[in-house]
Amino acid sequence: MSAPLIIAVPSKGRIQEECSTFFARSGVAISKGNARDYTGRLRGVANAEVLFLSASEIPTVLDSGQAHLGVTGEDVIRERTADPDATVSLLMPLGFGKADLVVAVPRAWIDVATMTDLEEVAGDIRARHHRHMRVATKYIRLTRQFFATHGLADYRIVESAGATEGAPASGQADIIVDITTTGATLAANNLKVLADGVILKSQAQLAASLSAEWSASARAALRHILDMVMASEGARTKVVLRFTGAGKIAPLAAKIAADLPRAELQPNLSGSEQVLYCESGDLYAAVALLRASGVSGSIRSAQADYIFAQDNVVLDGLLKRIDARR
Repeated sequence: MSAPLIIAVPSKGRIQEECSTFFARSGVAISKGNARDYTGRLRGVANAEVLFLSASEIPTVLDSGQAHLGVTGEDVIRERTADPDATVSLLMPLGFGKADLVVAVPRAWIDVATMTDLEEVAGDIRARHHRHMRVATKYIRLTRQFFATHGLADYRIVESAGATEGAPASGQADIIVDITTTGATLAANNLKVLADGVILKSQAQLAASLSAEWSASARAALRHILDMVMASEGARTKVVLRFTGAGKIAPLAAKIAADLPRAELQPNLSGSEQVLYCESGDLYAAVALLRASGVSGSIRSAQADYIFAQDNVVLDGLLKRIDARR
């Protein structure tokens, strides 16, 4: 058997729970032998293996090609990968693990509101204390990149090993770069986020390695996984309407295309029950259009579990990038 497709997922915490829910909802649930196992399987997917790692390790195995797919935060991917756009493809945001990476300063600095103001602060610190402005963070790469885009160079990074938000109060640093979800912890430590100080709005991402060996069997497993994922995600916002007595289908199809461009009619040319897929937010508009078009029978709605499109744009886009590197 060919080497399996490896998908790396978080081994613990809230993000691990959300990741398991995501794959279960997609019909390819993660199974694990016992609590001590570091490997598992995806239900129904042939030649695929799950590897349980810490969220911070996953970008490394994607970058090196040791794993084909992975789930972790975008902030971790961009921090721990030297050139993420070249070696890792972000396939889709997953809607959980959301956090903002921000620049925060003491609330007492009432005249400091933007990154431009930090230049003055850095100059003042050098003039008064003969040292660089100190920035406490675990995100060294992203901090340097962001500060460079704002032309800020007079600072020194203090690598944080613990609770970064406490660094200014303890005197270890002047400002911080850290992640926040609600801002409550920053406020509790008398810190504020600069108006233009949001470095990255992060969340968990399904990511693929461009460095991995993508054999035919790995590609087959990839297609299975992404087809199920995209069909499940595509169905989440869709409503299926079933109806009869619509009269002529061609005029109805033209009307739907003009008035409901996000809807898709699947006509039954034999004249029996018709099916219309529409966005949840367009449900009533779709019903009103069908009524106005001569539907004489009842219109029934249901929620689809999966909607398989003819083309999988995420899969096709990834394969093009993989093949371009060969």
